[in-house]
Amino acid sequence: MLGSLLALLVSLLLVGLTATTGARFRPDDWYRELSKPNWTPPDIAFPIAWGILYLLMAIAAWRIYMADDSAWRTASLWAYALQLLANAAWSWLFFGRKQIVAALVDIMVLLALITIAIGLFFQVSTLAAWLMVPYWLWVALALALNANIFRLNKA
Repeated sequence: MLGSLLALLVSLLLVGLTATTGARFRPDDWYRELSKPNWTPPDIAFPIAWGILYLLMAIAAWRIYMADDSAWRTASLWAYALQLLANAAWSWLFFGRKQIVAALVDIMVLLALITIAIGLFFQVSTLAAWLMVPYWLWVALALALNANIFRLNKA
């Protein structure tokens, strides 16, 4: 029981560390001045959605970690770790560096890594895989938003 609780806390900590780039590199005047599609979610939607998604991700990863040791489990955890890195990089690239194209490339890689992670998670825990689906959907929306911001702001 204690090992399971510790694993959950570590999973939450890893997600929290990933979220720090989103907390550090936030929308600013540069972002507010960009042309954005009219379907852009309101600013308040982002911290709410990410809070829920990060919690679901942490629970999913915890379920994978607690599963029996196997090649699928190991591959799942590696894919999950890689997507956390790509996730953390996006806010830094987009808001920190103001590199819309680099952020677009990163979010395409992120969506691919999430897709891979979900596929691998299904081999270990169906519930864990389904817990990642809302994250995939939100990142797909973010990719479309990033692509449209690029399109609308090409100079």
